[in-house]
Amino acid sequence: MPGSICDILPSAAALLGVPGATDTLGLREPVGDVQRVAVVLVDGLGYHLLPQLARDAPLLSAVLAGSTGHLIELRSTFPSTTPTSLVSLGTGVSPGEHGVLGFTVNIPGTEQVLTHIYWGDEPSPALWQPVPTWFERLRAAGVSARAVLPEMFIGSGLTESAYRGAEFRPVAKGQPYVQRFVEALDSPGLVYGYTAALDHAAHVSGIGSSHWHAAAAKVDALLGHLLEELPGDTVLMVTADHGGINVPDAARLDLDADPALRAGIRMVAGEPRVRYLHTEPGATADVLAAWTERLAGRASVQTREQAVASGVFGPVRDEHLARIGDIVVTCTGDNAILATAHEPPQAAQLVGFHGGLAPEETAIPLIVFSR
Repeated sequence: MPGSICDILPSAAALLGVPGATDTLGLREPVGDVQRVAVVLVDGLGYHLLPQLARDAPLLSAVLAGSTGHLIELRSTFPSTTPTSLVSLGTGVSPGEHGVLGFTVNIPGTEQVLTHIYWGDEPSPALWQPVPTWFERLRAAGVSARAVLPEMFIGSGLTESAYRGAEFRPVAKGQPYVQRFVEALDSPGLVYGYTAALDHAAHVSGIGSSHWHAAAAKVDALLGHLLEELPGDTVLMVTADHGGINVPDAARLDLDADPALRAGIRMVAGEPRVRYLHTEPGATADVLAAWTERLAGRASVQTREQAVASGVFGPVRDEHLARIGDIVVTCTGDNAILATAHEPPQAAQLVGFHGGLAPEETAIPLIVFSR
């Protein structure tokens, strides 16, 4: 079975000699002794998308050809969505442990839905996500841990949950990213970076679109430039949070346009590929039956208890259970469930989606370049 996104930072920490860190991914042999580890997460760089990307990405093409880098297939989280995956990367634990269990979740005991990418300081990140991050563990061991992130990310609830403990190096709009990243490598330790351009293009224009290929070329150029500028005792690890699929119009179902699907639902969370349905008191069995019948062949429909027992979230802390819907609907094939009365209109206009359990969504690469 492939390793997971949870293994990346522990393995990186082991390369840097952090006590208690285990090189689960076996990176020591191909890498050797290093003083600096650079980790760059390319949002949306799915493992199964690499052959399509290679057309406009010379560096990634060379990786696929085996002429540079060391390519490993890993798996993302469930849901295969950015907030959940980033926090699993940062903490090294599964979503059930850290509690960031989807793109949006109901805040238990309230009528509020928390959108993790727009999260400020309520609820408190330290309480909502209680697991120490590897950035904290690195610094506690006396090892530098820095994160080079867009300025607008600094101080958000998601940033604090995923990267708490890091020394942040903000990048202003228009500022050369590679320059800021290399500056952060001025001393031994770990430096983390992130780019969202590829995922944005996939959502807005679709995987395989000219916009997406142009974004791939820019990401590839950024990685190539970074490789050229790295200090000699550095290993570069490139990974992703998820892949994605395109969803055609015919495969979209709007739950808010279907009275049978709306009945008995109190709140809707999740995202189009994975829906969390919070039901009215006593309505769970009826909602489960209606959705199972209506979504036959298009989605897996489970109670919360069934979904948790299946292990997709990893072990789930008791205090995190209510963040998962009473019913969990996971789309199969290229299907998606819109919720036009519950979400911004832009969500229904997207072309590319992720969040589900398809290999195209969950398989991610780890590409290791050593200098």
